[in-house]
Amino acid sequence: MGKAERPAADETVDRAELDKFRAMAQRWWDPHGPLRPLHLMNPVRIEWLLGQCRSRLPCGEGWRPLSGLRVLDVGCGGGLLAEPLARLGAAVTAIDPEPANLAIAREHARATGLAIDYRATTAEALAAEGGRFDLVTALEVVEHVPDPAGFARALAGCARPGGLVVLSTLSRTLAAWVAAIVAAEYLLGWLPRGTHRWGRFLRPSELARHLRAAGLRPVGLTGLAFEPAYERFTLTRDPEINYMLAAIREPAADPL
Repeated sequence: MGKAERPAADETVDRAELDKFRAMAQRWWDPHGPLRPLHLMNPVRIEWLLGQCRSRLPCGEGWRPLSGLRVLDVGCGGGLLAEPLARLGAAVTAIDPEPANLAIAREHARATGLAIDYRATTAEALAAEGGRFDLVTALEVVEHVPDPAGFARALAGCARPGGLVVLSTLSRTLAAWVAAIVAAEYLLGWLPRGTHRWGRFLRPSELARHLRAAGLRPVGLTGLAFEPAYERFTLTRDPEINYMLAAIREPAADPL
């Protein structure tokens, strides 16, 4: 990362939220650190995401099924999702407005021999530049942005017509407040206190409404449930706490 690199200015970015993740940047790849929940979620998130890709996009066979696909990972952090997508064959562009996150991501990618295009920018800025991708992901990001409707438009603007957009987030329910804030931040200490704001959580119906308004058609929904006995997440039909939602960009949509 060069000294001139700075976080991109964008109305969908909350600087206070960036400060939280800047403070944790050195521990992105620590599976027992403050980002432990993301490490535990990653296998099942990738499993479901890959299933959606195989159903909606021209995927290949074998161990690199995403070969030939252009993928954008929005809010990539240290690269926890970008790296598996690259290993699956995708040409990955990964963006984050916080340079400290990108420095860790680039260093880890170099150490593992992966070619990932990391950029200090936002989805809105990239869409305005004309970036269009087969798959756009934004996992555990929308609950940290001040304008979810604008964020949905930005994601739609980055997807090609017929492209797939996948988000994961937390639902605004009592169960999610207990699990993500009371338990994860206060009782278990997995996350620093104040990582999440319950008022910014979106119910699946609310997120779907934002996506539809942006020209995206929801096509898939799954819940993620934590199994304490096995310390793992599994897919579930109940989106009461964590969930993932997939949507297709309508061919005639022009969200920006």
